[in-house]
Amino acid sequence: MKTGYLIDMDGVIYRENNLIPGAADFVQALLATGTPFLFLTNNSAPTPEDLAVRLKHLGIHGLSGRHFYTSALNTADFLSETDPACTVFVIGEGGILAALHERKIANDGIHPGYVVVGEGGTTSEKLTKAHECIERGARLLATNPDNWCPVSSEKTRPGAGSTAAFLEASSGRRAYYLGKPNGYMFHRARRKLADLALIQLENVVMIGDTMETDIRGAFESGLQSFLVMTGSTQLEHVGDYVYQPTRVLQSVADLTDEIRMGKPSDRLNSPALGDRSFNSERHGNRHQTDILSFHKPRPRPAMTK
Repeated sequence: MKTGYLIDMDGVIYRENNLIPGAADFVQALLATGTPFLFLTNNSAPTPEDLAVRLKHLGIHGLSGRHFYTSALNTADFLSETDPACTVFVIGEGGILAALHERKIANDGIHPGYVVVGEGGTTSEKLTKAHECIERGARLLATNPDNWCPVSSEKTRPGAGSTAAFLEASSGRRAYYLGKPNGYMFHRARRKLADLALIQLENVVMIGDTMETDIRGAFESGLQSFLVMTGSTQLEHVGDYVYQPTRVLQSVADLTDEIRMGKPSDRLNSPALGDRSFNSERHGNRHQTDILSFHKPRPRPAMTK
């Protein structure tokens, strides 16, 4: 059975500027055996080429832009498929700007069809401009639902979801969130993975560290999912979710010999419970994924003097 892998990055391959132990050997095993794989990230700021360079600096070689699919690319695919003649006002950095430019989706600061929100690039002036565009009829689209993202065991950064939530509150309009766990992200990623494989894939597995995005998205898209314990999810919390991963592993290193030898590991569903140095606690909702009644306007908070 030919298996392909969709692989999250932050918390699975690295955390901040630290390569997770065994990740380099895991990727080299994929490359050496010709196993189809695609890195899948909600971070819309970097381009695929940026990510390939970053992993090279961390010690993972042999990758190119074709090995990566970001929420920025997913957003550009979505707009070019559903509204190819549209224009956009963008809050974000290089990755989303490059993806939209490649699909010939023009920037429009006067009367855009969409306000597109990604990571970074946020200023009070841009937020005000985006708010005005939405009030004039632009639809609000976020590259991903992440309110915040961990970058180390002691630090996080704001995500696109928090910026989109700000604009939802100010405008009273609902955002549509692409990226994981949206099924469109998995649909397009699976199509891209099949193109890379050049053969029919009998099985596609999502490897991730987050139950709300990686595992939920895989479950709802009919894919198998492997949860690793090197990121934001702690083992004692896994049972709290209605949907469950196919397997739970300590890290991607558990899969290296399995990929090299082509037979399942004997470490199914048995993570080692030793090193928790990459885990972190963070209060508050991480993702904007369970907002009810998307078709209804979101009431604005009352104005105060």
